[in-house]
Amino acid sequence: MHETVDVDGLTRRLRDVGYLADRGLAQALALSAALERALLLEGDAGVGKTEAARALALVYGADLIRLQCYEGLDLYSAAYDWNYGKQLLAIRTAEASHERAPDLYGEDFLIRRPLLAALGGTRPRSVVFLIDEIDRADDEFEAYLLEFLQEFAITIPELGRVAAAHRPIVVLTSNRTRDLHDALKRRCFYHWIGHPSVEREIEIIHARLPQVGEALARDVARAIARLRERELRKSPGTSEALDWAEAAAALGAERLDRQTFGATLGVVLKYPEDLAVAAVAAGDLIA
Repeated sequence: MHETVDVDGLTRRLRDVGYLADRGLAQALALSAALERALLLEGDAGVGKTEAARALALVYGADLIRLQCYEGLDLYSAAYDWNYGKQLLAIRTAEASHERAPDLYGEDFLIRRPLLAALGGTRPRSVVFLIDEIDRADDEFEAYLLEFLQEFAITIPELGRVAAAHRPIVVLTSNRTRDLHDALKRRCFYHWIGHPSVEREIEIIHARLPQVGEALARDVARAIARLRERELRKSPGTSEALDWAEAAAALGAERLDRQTFGATLGVVLKYPEDLAVAAVAAGDLIA
């Protein structure tokens, strides 16, 4: 029997570690942890998907194991490999001493990559496993994850099936650069993280950057919201709002005036065409 899900309690605990989650996200995180089912977080880059997993690890005092996905990611980089150098040394040592070589495919020679390491938790909720930007991985790797997400186990041909004694909390993130397969989605709870409101963004800035004044935090949050309304190649996320507020405060600014706006805009926008759009609209963005 599963425990009762305490969404309000988790929301408070996330806030205590500096992560402000709305009720929908807190509920998704709480259900994922309580029901031991993976959670797929989708949203634009910079909205706090990765930070949600980090915050959850802090809340539970868990180890955070991160698998950064990329095109060409394979089984041996993600799950396990064999220590070939150690195997060769063991063979030579056995030959020199005229002894029988040890089992070269035993635990002593196994290299635990993130997928396998995530199965090694020693107590409930002792591991938060972050599979970051799963949309960057190939279809083949996504298919390999199905056994892991369904059974919290992987099969190693030389050793057999390895299952978790205590299931990790699994969070997958996607920037939605491609559609994920239905088979993977069926194995996960799902939550979309959108951009926060201006007031929520101000709260986030205060929580993460207490040195930033009220007026500057409000100016940055409003400017970010107005930038998101423009036709940009890359719309700024909450991470850019935090970077912007921190950079402006480091320059001693109390407000996001025109001079500070121009001096720090490169912290927020990273494409020349986006910088040009913002420069033309500066009066509206900082009004």
